[in-house]
Amino acid sequence: MGLVLNYIEGQTPIDEDEKQGLRIPSITTREELDEFEQLNIEKSVEWTMRRKFNQDFILTEQFVKELHFRMYEDVWKWAGKFRTTNKNIGVDWQYISVSLKQLLDDCKFWIKHETYSEDEIAVRFSHRIVSIHCFPNGNGRHSRLIADVIISHIFNLPVFSWGSSNLVRQGDARKQYIDAIHAADQGNILPLLTFTRS
Repeated sequence: MGLVLNYIEGQTPIDEDEKQGLRIPSITTREELDEFEQLNIEKSVEWTMRRKFNQDFILTEQFVKELHFRMYEDVWKWAGKFRTTNKNIGVDWQYISVSLKQLLDDCKFWIKHETYSEDEIAVRFSHRIVSIHCFPNGNGRHSRLIADVIISHIFNLPVFSWGSSNLVRQGDARKQYIDAIHAADQGNILPLLTFTRS
């Protein structure tokens, strides 16, 4: 039968080739996939809480890939690897490394020159990295976790609440989050900044 996925607004479709990277052949539905991914993500969150990462390591391509790998390694063979196809969102796949390098350098500049508040630096990073869309899938969850790592490890502040809801499922919180992302796409970061602490 294979993996059959229904998508909700804001989710990136997984290519048939990418579906071949599923490590657990018994998964056939979106609900089962979400459950296994969530278990893997919880392990990666624990990993980020047990370790102390410094800014010089966090703001590297190596860490960006390592975090995604740890979030999805039990579920996807392509965990931690940049996508090699174009999607309905994101930069052309050939420009992922260059776009990410620009973001990492921008973030270092924002921190050094205190361009924005600590929260805004982490949220702007999260928004930019999800718009680059480095990986075949899991970019939204990855962008939120890396923002939590930035705010907690670099700035020693509490992690974000992200609407205190499961943003993978359809609902009011997800709609509010997607609307805030769209506002940030248009240059208005305030709704996303507010949502992250709601």
